[in-house]
Amino acid sequence: MNPAAWWTIAVLLMLLGVIGSFLPALPGVILVFGGMLLGAWIDGFRRIGWVTLTILALLTVLALLGDLLGGIIGAKRVGASRAALLGAAIGGLAGIFFGLAGALLGPFLGAAAGELLSRRKFRQSVRVGAGTWVGLAFSLVFRLIIVFTMLAVFITSYVL
Repeated sequence: MNPAAWWTIAVLLMLLGVIGSFLPALPGVILVFGGMLLGAWIDGFRRIGWVTLTILALLTVLALLGDLLGGIIGAKRVGASRAALLGAAIGGLAGIFFGLAGALLGPFLGAAAGELLSRRKFRQSVRVGAGTWVGLAFSLVFRLIIVFTMLAVFITSYVL
């Protein structure tokens, strides 16, 4: 395959990754990193070297950690029990398999169910679920900042 075709694939991966950063059904940050890794490979790692790739990989891991912790931190801020925190994590993981609705509802339902299992009142359970959503909203903003930082690092390293 010629380099133009490879670059088309790399750019499409990055664009799909940016879109996936908004949609929980796609592994956005991983797609962005994959496109950047392909772009570095196309050039023989001359413009994008291992130092830059390491920085990009660390940013990818940071974004993934932010996604995992966002809902949990949001739930904890509103006084969630350990069962609710565990429920938010399980609901978030399970929700991924049910598309956009599952990814949005899974952490909320998991946190609320965990809180109810802790013998808390329904109102507190809903509050914990809502706190989970707030945490997820913050993790979305964090993920977008990381993705656009990754793009800036990649483009800057490629051009300079």
